[in-house]
Amino acid sequence: MGGVVGEAVPVGADGGAGRAGSGLDRGERPDGQASPVAGRAEAGASSAASRADGEGGEPAPRGDAASGGSPTAVPGLDRVAMGGVVEETVPVGADGGAGGGSGARGESGAPGGRGEGQVGPPAGAVRAAPAEGGTARVRAGAPEPARWFFGRQRELKALHGDIERAGLNTIAGRRAAHTRVLLIAGQSGSGRTALARELARQVGRRYPDGVLHIRLTEPGGEPVPVERTARDLLGGFGIDVPPGAADDEMSEMVREALAVRRVLLLLDDAHDAEQVDLLLPENPDCLVVAVARGPLTGIPDIRPCTIGGLDAKAAMELLGTFTGSVRITVDPQAAESLAEECGGQPAAIALVGGWLATHPRVSVADVAKRLRAVPEDLGQPQGSRLLSRAFRFVYEDLPPSTAGMLRLLSLAPAGLADAHTASALAGCSVSAAGAALDDLAALNLLRPVGDQFEIVGALAPMTRALMAAKDRPAEVQLARARMLERTVRLLQSCRAVTEPDGSPARKKLAALPRAVRFPTPRAAADWLTSRRPALLASARLAVADGELDTLARRLVSALVRALAAHQGTDAAAPDLYGLHQLVLGVAERQGLHREEAAALLNIGDLDARSGRTHDALARYRSALDAGRAANDHYATGRAMESVGGAYQELQDWHRAADWYGRALAQRLSRGERADEARLYGRLGTVHTYAGRYGEALRHWRAAAAGFRRLQDLPGQARALSEAARVQEYAGRPEESLHTCQEAVEYARLAGDTRLQAALELRLADTLDRLGDPTAARLHRHASDRLLGTDSSTYEIRSTSAEG
Repeated sequence: MGGVVGEAVPVGADGGAGRAGSGLDRGERPDGQASPVAGRAEAGASSAASRADGEGGEPAPRGDAASGGSPTAVPGLDRVAMGGVVEETVPVGADGGAGGGSGARGESGAPGGRGEGQVGPPAGAVRAAPAEGGTARVRAGAPEPARWFFGRQRELKALHGDIERAGLNTIAGRRAAHTRVLLIAGQSGSGRTALARELARQVGRRYPDGVLHIRLTEPGGEPVPVERTARDLLGGFGIDVPPGAADDEMSEMVREALAVRRVLLLLDDAHDAEQVDLLLPENPDCLVVAVARGPLTGIPDIRPCTIGGLDAKAAMELLGTFTGSVRITVDPQAAESLAEECGGQPAAIALVGGWLATHPRVSVADVAKRLRAVPEDLGQPQGSRLLSRAFRFVYEDLPPSTAGMLRLLSLAPAGLADAHTASALAGCSVSAAGAALDDLAALNLLRPVGDQFEIVGALAPMTRALMAAKDRPAEVQLARARMLERTVRLLQSCRAVTEPDGSPARKKLAALPRAVRFPTPRAAADWLTSRRPALLASARLAVADGELDTLARRLVSALVRALAAHQGTDAAAPDLYGLHQLVLGVAERQGLHREEAAALLNIGDLDARSGRTHDALARYRSALDAGRAANDHYATGRAMESVGGAYQELQDWHRAADWYGRALAQRLSRGERADEARLYGRLGTVHTYAGRYGEALRHWRAAAAGFRRLQDLPGQARALSEAARVQEYAGRPEESLHTCQEAVEYARLAGDTRLQAALELRLADTLDRLGDPTAARLHRHASDRLLGTDSSTYEIRSTSAEG
C-alpha cells in the first residue's frame, strides 16, 4: 500500500527490516545458555557438512525436477501439472507405496540401477503425484498404463456402478446439491491408492478440467492443514491466494473455483471426514474419490468400497514383475505360497519381490520358507503385521550402514530425500549416499520421485519406530543438524548464483565445494522449485523441534532470501508469510525481541499488500512494542513509520501525521538525514490530502532542503515538484510555475530524463491555466523530444488542468 515503507525483507538480512533481525544467527537464549544437545549437534553439524561437501568430484546439485524425461500422465486430461508436482513411478497394484523396482536386477543378475536389467515398470511409466500434502494435476497424452495394474476388477466394476447409480436426491426428484463421493477404504499398503488412480485413469476423460491428486496426511501421520491444501489446489487452477488468508476464506475460494469446473478430486489418505468435507464441491458435475483407512462418517451419500489383499492370480502377476516370469513358472506353488505369506498385500509383495530381484540365485520357495520363519510383530495392528514381517525380512538383510541410513531417512522433510539429504543424515559422501538410495529403491523400500526418493508411505511408521529403538537421541539430533546445515549451504548457494559476476556473493560461491554449487541461475531456480515442498517442510519441522533454533532461524532466513531472489517478493509472498510466522514463533519462544520485531514488520508488510490494513496496523503496533523492548531504534522508527502508513491507507490523516511526526522526531534526534527527508515528504503528502496546504508546503520544502544536503538531485526535484502541486492546489499558480521551473532544472542536472519530461508536462498544464497556450505547447514538445513518446504516458500532471 502507498503508505507502508519498504518491502517485506528477509528476517536477518542486512539493512531494511533485517536490521531488526540482525541477531538471527547468534542463537541467544534469554538466560544466555544453549541446550546441551542442541549445542553439540549444531557445533558438529557444520564441520561434518564441510567434510562431506569437500569431497572431490561430487556431482553438483541437480536442477531438473525429474531426471527420467517427460512425465506421462492419464489420458483424457488436458491441463499441465502444477508447480509443486513431482513425478512418481507407478506402483504395480501397490498403495502408492512400493515402487516398481527401478534399481532391481534382472534374472541375469546384472545390476539394474536405472538402465539395463531393470525389472518392473519402464522409466517412462510415471504419473504426477503430490509430495507432502501437495496437489498434483495430471495431464493428457499418456500411453495406457493398465499393464502395470493387476486384479481389482470386481472393485472397479462396483465403483463404476456407484458413479452411475442415482443418488438419494435424484431418487427424490431433487437436483443433487453436492458432488458424488466414492470412498476406497483399506489398510495402508493394501493398494487403495493404486485402485483410486486406476479408476481416475478410466473415467478421467469425463472431467475436462482435470484430475487433482491431493494428499491429506503428512509423512509423519499428521493431517495436512486446510490452508496448505486449499492453497495448493487453487494454485493448480492458477488462482492466486492472498498471503495469510484465513482458512474459511480459502475454503470458500476452493468451493467457488470448483463450482464452475468439472474435475475429479482424488483425496488421498484422508485423516477424517471433516478434512474431506471442507473440500467437497457444491457441483454435481464433479467427482470425489477419497482414500482412507476406515469409514468417513458424516459425508452425505458416500459410496464405500472396502478392499483387502489381491487375489492369488493378481498377486502372482505382481510378484512376477519383480522376479521375472521364469522364476514364477518353474515353481508356481511356491509363488502362490509366498503371496499368501504376504497376505496378498501389494506393498508386502513388492518388498519381497524387490529382494528376490536383487538375489537372483535364491529360489522363491526358499524365500517363502524364510519369510514364514520371521515372527509376527504383535505390537503392530492386526492389519499391518504381514507387511511388518515382510519389511523386517528385507531390512535385516541390509548392510549396517544402509540400514542406518534408512532409519535416519525418517527425518527427511516431507518424506523426500536426495543424495545431499541422505549424505548429510548419514554423515557419508554424496556419491555413497546416492548408491545407497538406489539400493534401497531396488528393494522397494524407497520410491523414486523425480530425482528424489520417498519412503514408501506404508513403511514410514516402521522406519520411525526402528529409529526410536536403535538410534540414540543425540545421534538423531546430530543427523538432523547436519541435514539442516547442508540445506542452509545449498540455499545460500542458490541465492548467491543470482548475484552479478564479480560481486562478493559470487566470489564466496566460487570458494564453495563443487557439491554445493549451482552452475547457472536456471539450475538453481529449477532446484528451488522442485525442492520447495521439502524445503518448506524442513523449515516447519526445524522450528517445531525447538532444540536447534539457531539452525532453524538460519534455514528460514536463507530460504526467504532464495525465494525472494528467484521468484520475487510478490510471487513468493504466500510462502514468505508462513516463513516469517515461523521466525515469529521462535523469537517469542526464546524472548528474542529484535527478531520478533523484524518478523512482525515483515508480516505486517505482507498483510498491507494484501489489503488487510487493519491486520497490518496491529502487526506494526506489536512490532513497535517488541522494538522498544529490544531497545532497537531502527525497529521502533520503522514501526512508527509503518503505523503512519497504515493510517494513511485508512485515510485517517490526523493519526497518520501524528505517527509520521513521531518517527521524524526520532530520526532528527539520531541525525539520520535520508530518513528525515523521506518523512518530511510523507508528512507533506498527508497534509496535502487533508487540505492543510500551508503545512504541506512547509514539509515539502523541508524535504527538498534535506535532499539538497544529501546531494540527491532527483529527490530534490521530486520534492519541489510536489511543492509546486501544493501551491497550485492553494490557488497560487505563479508561485507554482516558478517552483516547477526550479524542479525541471534540478531534474536536468540529475540527468533524469523521464522525470524532466514529466515536469515539462506539469509546466505545460500550469501555463495553460495561466492563459499562455503557446508556451504550454513548447513545453509539451520539449517533453516529447526528451522521450520520443506521446505525452499522455507521463504521470506528474496538474489535476486542475485535467479538469
